[in-house]
Amino acid sequence: MRFLLRRAFAAFLLVFATTSGALLLAQLAPGDYATDAIARDPAQIAADRHRLGLDRPFIEQYTRWLTRTLTLDLGESFKFQRPVTELVAEHAANTALLATSALVVATLLGIPWGIVTGSRTGAIARVLRGFSLLLLSVPPLITSILMLSIAARTGWLPVSGMGGPAHFVIPTFALALPIAALLERLQSQSIDESLRRPSTAAARARGLPEIRVVWRHGWRQSLGPVLAIYGVIVGSLFSGSFAVEIVTQWPGLGQLMQQALEARDTYLVAGCAAAGAVFLAAGILASDVAHAWTDPRVRLEETP
Repeated sequence: MRFLLRRAFAAFLLVFATTSGALLLAQLAPGDYATDAIARDPAQIAADRHRLGLDRPFIEQYTRWLTRTLTLDLGESFKFQRPVTELVAEHAANTALLATSALVVATLLGIPWGIVTGSRTGAIARVLRGFSLLLLSVPPLITSILMLSIAARTGWLPVSGMGGPAHFVIPTFALALPIAALLERLQSQSIDESLRRPSTAAARARGLPEIRVVWRHGWRQSLGPVLAIYGVIVGSLFSGSFAVEIVTQWPGLGQLMQQALEARDTYLVAGCAAAGAVFLAAGILASDVAHAWTDPRVRLEETP
């Protein structure tokens, strides 16, 4: 319980710091929503800034916003004239759907891929390792642009928007392939180390088939380091999804954040940052719990 409380408190601090930092940076940028979006005479601009509360000191704006967030009220969007909570919830569901599908695809590809490259030698293993290194060097943005170019030339897949299953292919694989390559590297190194342990050697000495040694003994012992990094993977997945969503016109948090930044919609910027931080904190917390579950030494080391 102490382990879970510490991790939950750290997750809360992450969300709080990210959201407050996003609001601060949006406020520090020159201009504001009224000045940039409303091309009227100075008197009208001043009246609109007063109506929206943009003429108040930042400390007062931040205090009022922080008080409202305690009741899960993130304010109202200047651009859309709707509660930020509703807008963020609608777009966060689309981002979560895309990120979850990409994470599932990356896991189904990367884990078996890493088991093969970590437990075998030869030309095939070397080719697979080289391919994973190539995918690691290409960011999701470039992958999505390449896939969009191929789709536009061939007409095999829709190039933008959100609709049927075919619309998932490009953004999902653009996000999943670099993550799968990262999982392959982690899994390959981890299972290579686990197959060198005395317990694995004892399993071979008992005459167990090599495939059983790898999958039943080696893989189970190699899960800890892989699970521990899943929180970072979730964070990179969501940060990468913002760029992919903008390129593929996926109606998620990435597009909403872009619109909020262009309009200088400070509360909406903070709300999008809060949603991304919640996803990241939840991923890190889940990976910490999973790592502690597979390796009790993790939680015992933090228990005084």
